[in-house]
Amino acid sequence: MTETLTIGERVAWYRRRRGIPQEVLAGLVGRTADWLSKVENGRIELDRLSVIKALAAALDVQLGDLLVEPSLIDWSTDGRGGAVPKLREALTDYKHMSPLLASESTDPPPDLEILRAEVGSAWSAYQDARYARATRLIPEILSDAQRAVRAYDGEEQLKAKALLAMAYQGAAMVLTKIGEADLAWMAADRGLAAAQESGDLVVTGSLFRSVSHCLLSSGRLTAARDLVADSAGYLESGLADASPTYLSIYGTLFLVGAVTAARLDDRATVSAFLAEADQAAQRLGHDANHMWTAFGPTNVAIHRISTAMELGDVQVAADQGPRVDSSTLPLERRVRHTLEVARAYSAQNRMDEALALVLDAEELAPEQVRYHFIPRHLVTTWVRQQRGKPSHQLAGVAQRLRIVG
Repeated sequence: MTETLTIGERVAWYRRRRGIPQEVLAGLVGRTADWLSKVENGRIELDRLSVIKALAAALDVQLGDLLVEPSLIDWSTDGRGGAVPKLREALTDYKHMSPLLASESTDPPPDLEILRAEVGSAWSAYQDARYARATRLIPEILSDAQRAVRAYDGEEQLKAKALLAMAYQGAAMVLTKIGEADLAWMAADRGLAAAQESGDLVVTGSLFRSVSHCLLSSGRLTAARDLVADSAGYLESGLADASPTYLSIYGTLFLVGAVTAARLDDRATVSAFLAEADQAAQRLGHDANHMWTAFGPTNVAIHRISTAMELGDVQVAADQGPRVDSSTLPLERRVRHTLEVARAYSAQNRMDEALALVLDAEELAPEQVRYHFIPRHLVTTWVRQQRGKPSHQLAGVAQRLRIVG
């Protein structure tokens, strides 16, 4: 199995390996054999993750087996090689995590304000779609944060635990982006434990979002939706006099939940979750980036486009997507929205417009485009649909995404 196969071809490959007739697999996902035949032959483009997930479940494979997202980060100027193994080592080294096993240190404890700035630098790298840089920074930040938790006590220790939680969350977010789902889950779980020990409700809410996001990314959609609902209920008590940061954490949680519900084809919950997020955004009153949430009215608007695509409402996404001005948001959010609009255009057979958007996104955030499933799926499909030689632009992006040699 290689990255040059379309999703439909991977479905066909796994179906044959399982010995499942087209009629049977189609029936398992509520479709016709003719539909499945067209999917496998590339005449119908699979552009909804909920449908791809249903096929993966019927074939008894992981969602990633059909998407084939890259799982190893490229060597780059920022990465310098070995970044992911170093982060894996940091997450699995129990000498760092357990006071019982940690060696005594004569070094002075990390300054908490410097540590806070370091955590912020990793999150900024993530929001700038510089995933190699973030992956390289986080191991040392985790080590310093763990050392701070051991060195301090009282209120200072609680602050250190909150910073450790946010470092773990940063790790989880970037690992999800580069396809390291198992490591991302480990980081999010550790982060939630540290957040709860810190006693900081805002940090705990932020880690609820991270765990929900990891569940979403790994295809555990019902668990993710339920966690959003449960954790939002837990946070409701603080809404009466909520700070802007609290509102941002609370609202962003519902954005994750809305995407999850969309992939479950649960329109009622999508609508309810977006309404809750919008209410929080209206209370906030403007776009902001408290606790690296990029939350505000614009982020709610771009999630309306994302959920429309997940629900198959292509016309809505294609009409409304270009009208959303995402220029106030961090780069990662802006590029993600651009890719969603490109997906909508492609579904309407507007390949030239979609390709132009993918190229724009690649120029702004090459790492994000390299690792995200949307551009990889779109470009693979476009290359396969070409009857003659692909255009110079299409051939170029296909080569850069390692879809062709």
